Amino acid sequence: MSGRVRLALCAAVATLCASCALLPLADPVTWMIQAAVLLALVTGVGAAARRVPLARPLTIAAQAGVGVLLLTLLFARDQAIAGVLPGPDAVAEFVRLVESGVRDVGRYAIPAPVTPGIRLLLVGGVLLIGLVVDALAVTYRSAAPAGLPLLALYSVAAGLARDSAGWLWFLAAAGGYLLLLLAEGRDRLSQWGRVFGGPSPARSRLGVSGFGAAAGGPTPAPIRTGRRIGVLVLGIALVVPAALPSLGGGLLGPSGGADGPGGKGGTISAVNPLVSLQNSLNQPEDKEVLNYRTTASDTRDMYLRIVALDQFDGTAWKPSEHTVMDVPDELPRPPGLADDVAATRVNTSISTAEWYAQNWLPLPYPASRVDISGQWRFEPEGRTLVGDRGQTTRGIQYQVESLRVRPTAQQLASAPPPPEKLRREFTKVPASLPGVVGATARQVTRDAVSPYDKAVKLQDWFALDGGFSYDTEVRAGSGSEAIARFLKEKEGFCVHFAFSMAAMARTLGIPSRVAVGFTPGTRQPDGTTSVGLKDAHAWPELYFEGAGWTRFEPTPSRGSVPEYTLPDNPRHTGPATPAPGTSHSAAPSDGPSAGPTCASGRQQGSTDCAALPAESGGGPSDGGPSPWTVAILAVAALLVLLLPAIPLLWRARIRRRRLGRGRGADVLTAWSELIDTGWDFGIPPDSALTPRGTATRLARVGGLPPEAADAAHRMAAAVEEALYAPRPRSVPAPATDVQLVRAGLHSRASHTQRLRARFAPRSAARLLWSLTARWTAFRLRCTTSRPATASRRAAASLRPGGRGA
Repeated sequence: MSGRVRLALCAAVATLCASCALLPLADPVTWMIQAAVLLALVTGVGAAARRVPLARPLTIAAQAGVGVLLLTLLFARDQAIAGVLPGPDAVAEFVRLVESGVRDVGRYAIPAPVTPGIRLLLVGGVLLIGLVVDALAVTYRSAAPAGLPLLALYSVAAGLARDSAGWLWFLAAAGGYLLLLLAEGRDRLSQWGRVFGGPSPARSRLGVSGFGAAAGGPTPAPIRTGRRIGVLVLGIALVVPAALPSLGGGLLGPSGGADGPGGKGGTISAVNPLVSLQNSLNQPEDKEVLNYRTTASDTRDMYLRIVALDQFDGTAWKPSEHTVMDVPDELPRPPGLADDVAATRVNTSISTAEWYAQNWLPLPYPASRVDISGQWRFEPEGRTLVGDRGQTTRGIQYQVESLRVRPTAQQLASAPPPPEKLRREFTKVPASLPGVVGATARQVTRDAVSPYDKAVKLQDWFALDGGFSYDTEVRAGSGSEAIARFLKEKEGFCVHFAFSMAAMARTLGIPSRVAVGFTPGTRQPDGTTSVGLKDAHAWPELYFEGAGWTRFEPTPSRGSVPEYTLPDNPRHTGPATPAPGTSHSAAPSDGPSAGPTCASGRQQGSTDCAALPAESGGGPSDGGPSPWTVAILAVAALLVLLLPAIPLLWRARIRRRRLGRGRGADVLTAWSELIDTGWDFGIPPDSALTPRGTATRLARVGGLPPEAADAAHRMAAAVEEALYAPRPRSVPAPATDVQLVRAGLHSRASHTQRLRARFAPRSAARLLWSLTARWTAFRLRCTTSRPATASRRAAASLRPGGRGA
């Protein structure tokens, strides 16, 4: 196999290795087989074109043309001319598939189904990257820049996937790139002709290093340099991301590490949940996110809240940065909740799915106590729990005691004004908010008297009277222009309804924010309630003094309309409202049996507080690292700390062994130490020089003082006598002369050179040479032993009485 063909194969393998990072994005992965086949064909065309040979641009054009024909055959065969030539209809089909693929990428969460559009994006993207890599590495013989398209391919895939096996895809991509670099280095060296020779034992002992790749000799310098660069870059790529803080994930999708530092304080922030919500609602399969069992007799108000979005900057609704703290045994009382508003205590046991991993903990609002293991922090302003130090909701179980707050319409209508500080913070609207938003709000609520009446009119206008329709396919958007467009087109999903009602309420002076989480879910025959992806939801919360943050439901056909917004409609009223101040749990009707609830001063799980049965049999997961993980990380950290010390320790050991005996026959060993000492201080060995020339060079380049220079010349004379004299005289103390030269070099070196000579000695390269030589010798022994064994077996079969006779 020629070097060009080998390099082309390595380029294709490197592309496929980097493409492995795309595997978690779509299911099933059969698209990868198609991409590999097409890439192999395009690579073969390039190899054939270079063998003709064609000019470089013509080679790339031939590969691109074959790639287009293959894509046409695979994706637009019915619209193509003769089934393979792309005509106008085929081009239109490609445009339609690309638009469909882009739209599907925004619709589906990971892993997305492999629709025709997504398949074209994946296969075409891999083929395009493969063509660029082949052109750079093989056609133009420059493999290093080929890492840029490979990095782009991996980075896009890893940024979208963010799965727990990302390190595996990184190793695959890095291994493919290193393989490509090594193949190019081998191809370049092969063009220099055969390299002969290696250092003889005597020359090695004298520190003379030949340039050769013969058996037992050191690896040629270009190969060593390439390997060092590859290992260094790979090491940096592995270590640096581990040392940098991680970025959080979405609200409803998988995420990585937690936000917020440990300790007593810290802050958290979140991302816009718009795309995550839309992806969840558009999933073809309604996968179960969590399952809960509750003592509430009516679960219509059991909304599971993840986070509150209280800041609107004109571009998006998002949560403000707030201080987090350790989770208290008893959560603070909800702000604004008065004693005369009915509040029923409810106990809920929740189990999350193994695949559901995000930082924020779904909770019924307002929670008063949370019994959960793991690294969780409490954010008081939004009353949310957020994971810390990588803690996520993956496969955990926890119990929540919450309040079912049930204000009456009269209490909300007669609510006093909110505190001035709260009103200023939660009624801010950006200057970019179109005037149609406030004008529409005033038009809809023109006959309303109180803030409560205005809120109810806004809710009814969106849900009943305004002519709005619910559609999850509407283009996502959460800024000021998106709200204005939604009010005009009157089509959208829960995010549009919640964002628009909250913005309009703020223009009317009503404090408002948007909550993101899940609707109550579907009751199961076993008494539990299942919450799926399609239960992802957003709703507005408006503040009324006495009731606190109060839920409204403007989205038609989603969730349940709160009963306090329907004071005159007995059909929608729930169970009888308990007397004001009630704090006992409502008795369940058909769900789980209700035991006594926890008193405010007792711990969850005590003998006086009946714990609800969990949905699954396993106990709650603490979310912390396992002992095996801790042990592996400790060993890895120890290796990382010891790795830089290997050259230092090896060099000190070699020096002690060489200078431990300083008489007679050990002069050559001491001379080797002298050569390596000069190398450590930046004077590399020169095989063309005699020992006297080497000593003169050390004295001149190293600027040795007279005493050290005399010691170097004495050593050179002793070496020549030991090599050539019939009866060499014994040298009294060669180690002393070596130490004098070393002290002279140290005294004339700069501070950086001294540190380099001590902690990163250049002569430590001999360790790599030694390991390489041993590996080469081992391979040669294995290679030569097999033919010898086969020959012996053949000879034995030909002997009289043998099996061959």
